[in-house]
Amino acid sequence: MKDQKAGRVLAVDLDGTLIRSDMLLETFWAAFAQSWATPFRCLARLSHGKAALKRFLGQAGAVDVSALPYNEAVLAHIRAWRDGGGRVALVTASDQGLADRIGAHLGLFDEVYGSNGETNLKGANKAAFLVAQFGAGGFDYMGDAEADLPVWAEAGRAVIVAATPELRRKAEATGRPVEVIASGAARAQDYVRALRPHQWMKNLLVFLPMLAGHDFRLQTFGQALLGFIVFSMIASGVYVLNDLLDLAADRAHPRKRNRPLASGAMPILHGTILAPALLLAGLVLAVPLGARFVAVMLGYLILTTAYSLRLKRLLVVDIVALSALYTVRIVAGGAASDIELSVWLLAFSVFFFFSLAAVKRQAELVDNIASGKDKPAGRGYLASDLPLVETMAVGAGFVSVLVMALYLDSPNVRVLYNQPGALWGICMVLLYWISRMVMLGHRGLMDDDPVIFAAKDRVSQVSALVIFAFALMGVLL
Repeated sequence: MKDQKAGRVLAVDLDGTLIRSDMLLETFWAAFAQSWATPFRCLARLSHGKAALKRFLGQAGAVDVSALPYNEAVLAHIRAWRDGGGRVALVTASDQGLADRIGAHLGLFDEVYGSNGETNLKGANKAAFLVAQFGAGGFDYMGDAEADLPVWAEAGRAVIVAATPELRRKAEATGRPVEVIASGAARAQDYVRALRPHQWMKNLLVFLPMLAGHDFRLQTFGQALLGFIVFSMIASGVYVLNDLLDLAADRAHPRKRNRPLASGAMPILHGTILAPALLLAGLVLAVPLGARFVAVMLGYLILTTAYSLRLKRLLVVDIVALSALYTVRIVAGGAASDIELSVWLLAFSVFFFFSLAAVKRQAELVDNIASGKDKPAGRGYLASDLPLVETMAVGAGFVSVLVMALYLDSPNVRVLYNQPGALWGICMVLLYWISRMVMLGHRGLMDDDPVIFAAKDRVSQVSALVIFAFALMGVLL
């Protein structure tokens, strides 16, 4: 029935218009984060139509509507419209239940309409619905995509958010007046940030077997270099996947909320495409390095996916998994370079990276305590667990130094080093560095990732140079 209230109606789309995201994908990734079986259940629901799929995901994927990346320019336009005496309706292809929650949160809409589980309120269906509600030309419509062209053809005026020249031309071809609301488009640097290239420094661990074994042949370096490239591609794919699965937790975090996907700076659809593309490309490039390297990369992919879906929420298991993910990089380096790994190197890495993973959790707990929160979002820890986590960080770190000290008395050292005694200096530097990292974390001065912190920390840089100097002394003296 045509609305009889005074004032003209502005109908507003949701995906890509009111929010810088897509609620179908938002709910899919939220549901996937809760259950690995979500894709299979989606296929079953899709056989009943897209509206049925949206209803299922709206119920299975719990999304915090208060944390969604709303478009401030659109919100300002809506408020100005209401101040002028107009009425506003949210009309979206998202499920009615989800649309109601968003409408209630914002408190800006006189009416809210969404898909009902049977009819997908999009394109021609939305156009017919709005004509039935308000009459042809009886409403203005705000949208952002070609799917909105049938609606604009029936509207009194077209309002386009972030219009491309092609979309604006097509909207003007409907014969309706067109207004454009500028909205910041995704920038190249946002896509680069989503790949987290600063994290690639962790992948330098693939060179460690070559360095530890003193194998400096050009062929070995080339194999390790290709392994580094492959690992970086797959790791970036995993980072994007993890950001998709962690949207809710990231938006609740004081710093992670600014990540490209969580903030809406990068379209969620692009992230959904980019993650599998990087993973597939990395696995293809891994083939020339042999079956063993491919197997290690598949193992890394399985473990890190399990970590993203489940393990990171489990008490202590998450720290063990993070330690294993660091150690896998060393195993991958051995497989890529065809170098047999020392048991001493593996033992050292397991304890050392367990310590760093515990420092990472320590930093999160300290941040949460400072923010007045008792429990980090998406983690299995309480604020009261902080002393135990710090004890694990110190204990594992010191055990790693003990492993290295025992290694210094092994026959392998006498083969590789002219002066093994010089390597005791490395043990002393590591004792200092590990103790300092835990202390900084305890004082709230540590970033979430201790490896990235160390790369920017002047004291850590000097410590690394001193360790290198002791190693060089052991070889050359």
